[in-house]
Amino acid sequence: MSATTRRRTIVSAVSAGVLMVGGVLTAGQLEASAAENSPVGYASLNGGTTGGSASTVVTVTSASALKAALSASTSQTVRVSGLISISGMYDVASNKTVIGVGSGSGITGGGLNLSGVRNVIIRNLVFRNAGDDSINVQSNTTNVWIDHNDLASGYDGLIDIKRGSDFITVSWNRLHNHDKSMLLGHSDDNGSQDIGHLRVTYVHNWFEGTNQRHPRVRFANPVHVLNNYYSNIGSYGVASTENAGVFVERNYFENVANPTVTQTGDSDPGNLKVLNNYKVNSGTEQVRNGASVAAIPYSYTPEANNTVKATVTAGAGTGKI
Repeated sequence: MSATTRRRTIVSAVSAGVLMVGGVLTAGQLEASAAENSPVGYASLNGGTTGGSASTVVTVTSASALKAALSASTSQTVRVSGLISISGMYDVASNKTVIGVGSGSGITGGGLNLSGVRNVIIRNLVFRNAGDDSINVQSNTTNVWIDHNDLASGYDGLIDIKRGSDFITVSWNRLHNHDKSMLLGHSDDNGSQDIGHLRVTYVHNWFEGTNQRHPRVRFANPVHVLNNYYSNIGSYGVASTENAGVFVERNYFENVANPTVTQTGDSDPGNLKVLNNYKVNSGTEQVRNGASVAAIPYSYTPEANNTVKATVTAGAGTGKI
């Protein structure tokens, strides 16, 4: 049985309620989640995130075709074939699914910009050498699922979410060879737009040798950081600032001196609570005002913390869906 077939078989069994073990998923069950067809967490709320039409499909192989397909008003699926070199940030319109063909297709030299749009899925894409951000989500964009991508070596952020954006899930991505990985909330003076928004689920991502911002949070409450694998992190893992509320649950930290911090840069402190994180050669988590971190508003079943490494390294990145 192929790995893909095995994952789909397990998914069916989990859906049927066959494999539950003590309310926490085992490694075998979570391997199945690598083949999810719809997002868990925040992107499943607010009407859900379905992306573009599966019956209107365009395959692109050039920068000009990619730019036109992404910005079209049509609800559609955009299949990216090959590693396409672009310059600058390409705008993505509402109701789009952008998905790579195979494991090596994607974008080099530039990135994707989601500004004031809704219902976008970005999956199975390689991002390399962006001149700015690799993926930038801003200006009250809602319902976005960023899943199973491989991101490295950009100029600024790999996945930045800001300016009142909301209901977003970032799952099963591999981030490596980079400094500032993921920003949530762009500045300390933007509270009027950001408070009550920036609700994001980060689940089953692999941060491999990156330095900081996994994520770095301002204002949002609650943010859910669940079942991610952090390996050989330079500065810190998760940062909560500007009175944000971040719940860091059942992650696997390996060779991470500062798994969580409650202040960084010039920002005021944020609030952070932890639950059952697994640590190997890693420091103590910083926590602050855990009671002020709001309850997670959706149902979920976490993976056991000690199996997260195996699950994430097997399932994160491209070529796994």
